[in-house]
Amino acid sequence: METLVQSTLAAPEGDISFFSLFWQAHIVVKIVMIGLLGASVWCWAIIVDKFFLIGRTRRQMNRFETVFWSGQSLEELYGTLHNRVNHSMSALFVAAMREWKRSHEGSRPAIGSLQQRIDRVMDVTIQREAERLESRLLILATVGSSAPFIGLFGTVWGIMTAFQAIAASESTNLAVVAPGIAEALFATALGLLAAIPAVIAYNKFSSDVGKAVSRMEGFADEFSAILSRQIDERG
Repeated sequence: METLVQSTLAAPEGDISFFSLFWQAHIVVKIVMIGLLGASVWCWAIIVDKFFLIGRTRRQMNRFETVFWSGQSLEELYGTLHNRVNHSMSALFVAAMREWKRSHEGSRPAIGSLQQRIDRVMDVTIQREAERLESRLLILATVGSSAPFIGLFGTVWGIMTAFQAIAASESTNLAVVAPGIAEALFATALGLLAAIPAVIAYNKFSSDVGKAVSRMEGFADEFSAILSRQIDERG
């Protein structure tokens, strides 16, 4: 018990800096603080990555739509894109055109169910692109929902430890109580520091991904109609 009192009350009077709050905290509270700081850094890394990924995806879709509706032939556009690493709308276009060309190869073109195959290929591509855009968003949701409770656990443990030390020291002086309570509440603050950006970012990026997927689905429907018309003309 003497060690517990010294650990909790060792900070100089009035010293409630962040470093002091962490250093004087109980080992369990320290683990909680380190975990929350790590989760916060991880979330910010995901937030930065998703910010640039979604922005890049939006620009790619804008550029592709500009080129696609410029009047360039589908064959020329496919020839330009099929050897590249494509994402979003260009990936849809290349996947559909690849199936189109494969179905017309050889002496016996397989165009009986070509429309259905093209639609399935584009659906799979949309799903793959959605998974790429949504990857690691679940981490933001998990941190956003659990970090406050983890911080609260650290707070409860820290307050319990502080009260035990106060009881052992038989002193209720504010200068004695304040550091222990402050280090406990610091865990809650770290929990909120990790959770708030994670929740905001998750909601924003989920909305952005939904909009991007809707744009891809709209393009897939338009392109499917174009190919369906060509299939009917050739039939």
